[in-house]
Amino acid sequence: MNRYVTLKNVAVGLALTLLISEPCTGDPARTQSPVWQTTGRMRDARISHTSSLLLDGRVLVAGGRYQDILSSAELYDPNTGRWADTGSMHRERYHHRAVSLPDGRVLVIGGFGNFENLSTVEAYDPATAIWTEVQPMIVARSDHTATVLADGRVLVTGGLHNSNGLTSAEIYDPASDTWSPAHDMRAGRSSHTATLLSDGRVLVAGGVDKDVELDSAELYDPASDTWTLASRMAFTRSYHTANLLSNGMVLVAGGETISSDEVGPAELFDPATGTWTISGQMNEPRFLHTANLLPDGTVVVVGGSGGPNILSSTEIYHPDTGQWTRSGRLTKRTTQHTATLLQNGEVLVAGGVNPDGITDFAYLGPP
Repeated sequence: MNRYVTLKNVAVGLALTLLISEPCTGDPARTQSPVWQTTGRMRDARISHTSSLLLDGRVLVAGGRYQDILSSAELYDPNTGRWADTGSMHRERYHHRAVSLPDGRVLVIGGFGNFENLSTVEAYDPATAIWTEVQPMIVARSDHTATVLADGRVLVTGGLHNSNGLTSAEIYDPASDTWSPAHDMRAGRSSHTATLLSDGRVLVAGGVDKDVELDSAELYDPASDTWTLASRMAFTRSYHTANLLSNGMVLVAGGETISSDEVGPAELFDPATGTWTISGQMNEPRFLHTANLLPDGTVVVVGGSGGPNILSSTEIYHPDTGQWTRSGRLTKRTTQHTATLLQNGEVLVAGGVNPDGITDFAYLGPP
């Protein structure tokens, strides 16, 4: 079901310290969980924004929503732990996508703004701190995916348009600043995932269409501009995550099912066979979370929504055993946040919403 957490728009913030003991919750596994370290708070509280790692190690956060839809952008400097304004985009947007291009620029694509899905695209140049409008997409969309292909072009798939999941896909060429249509997917979908595989193909999995969650998956081959159906997942899911592991397999975790329940079991996709297998179960099922591949090959999952609750918990997936272990907690529960792997191996978690409202909090971890 196509839903987002909606809470009163109140920015919150309180400086807290590392390694505070978890208040007693009745769960012995959580009573002594270490806390992720808080870092500088963003200048604007926001949800449904994007965050992108720059070549110099800083992080660009753009757009999102607070009381209004935002055009503002800011930069996080890991060396100082502080945020700085870096100009505004030409259009307010949220539920957009952003990718880092090989030339160092960040491309911000589509989204929702001014009561409509957007086709507009902008590029941020860190060398000049200037936003430049580039060629718009062929089709306006939000809640789509954007994937940098092996040759540096950008594949955009699906998304919402007039409340329906799109089958359309298109490719942006940064060298010529042009969009060209790619072959349509086999199924319309939004809030899905798209993962670049080691062989250059792209795996698209799950999502939602017409308020129905999907278990289907398909593979895009840029060399032939063709889509091929893969095996179906064991569970329907949307608002899930997908990460390419060091062994070339893809881990899909969490998500919301057709019955509006959260998915606990994770699944592994094997590109060699085109099949899925169950691989462990999260301690707390969740959707609208984040997942990052860490330098040691494990995957850390942060926050999200679980049933009626927003979560502060984090977990780590271990590919060698297929097991999930708890990995501390945030000082505030959060969902619809971003999480970016920094060059030093830490993960920066920024923004989101908790029971008090939309937040400007940021964290570093795992502890």
